[in-house]
Amino acid sequence: MPPIKRAFDIWTAAMITPFVVPMVIVIALAIWITDGRPIFYGGERMKTPTQGFKLWKFRTMRVDPEDRGVSGGDKQDRITPIGRWLRRRRFDELPQLWNLWVGDISVVGPRPPLREYVERFPEVYDEVLKSRPGLTGLASIYFSKHEAWLLSRSTSPEETDAIYVRNCVPRKARIDLMYQRNWSFCFDLDVVRKTLFPSAR
Repeated sequence: MPPIKRAFDIWTAAMITPFVVPMVIVIALAIWITDGRPIFYGGERMKTPTQGFKLWKFRTMRVDPEDRGVSGGDKQDRITPIGRWLRRRRFDELPQLWNLWVGDISVVGPRPPLREYVERFPEVYDEVLKSRPGLTGLASIYFSKHEAWLLSRSTSPEETDAIYVRNCVPRKARIDLMYQRNWSFCFDLDVVRKTLFPSAR
């Protein structure tokens, strides 16, 4: 990772921590009161083709020990009321501030993938994960809503997986590699601007 990129990550984390920490405390209390424990969900994601890490989120679903794969329509009935509210505002991702501090992710980059897809499609993720995964990225801006719509139509884990593999993996990879080829510090700033202000897209 270029030093200027890591410096920007640390600066961003330092700037937003005083605002994010009180929100994390309030949301954690709300989840504890309404849904009980666990409050956080740590799912394995990949920062390189071989190196995994725990990506932290607020728990937004009822616990299922058999849960695996990406979230699709087949999991909709497990989303809690407060979880649905958090997801609409992306507040469920606030705990990823920790991942930013420790260097698991950057501010801008491809969203970190699940191990099973990295292992199934090494020719894709060997290239995509040459960039450090990020809180946001080009694919997050231009494809995430369409991805959510595609996956919402699934009625089983197998169908969710098939839709994700057929429609999402290759399209997101193309966008992520476009970011990689054109990376610059100014490009990162533009991605952050478009994330914060969708009307600027």
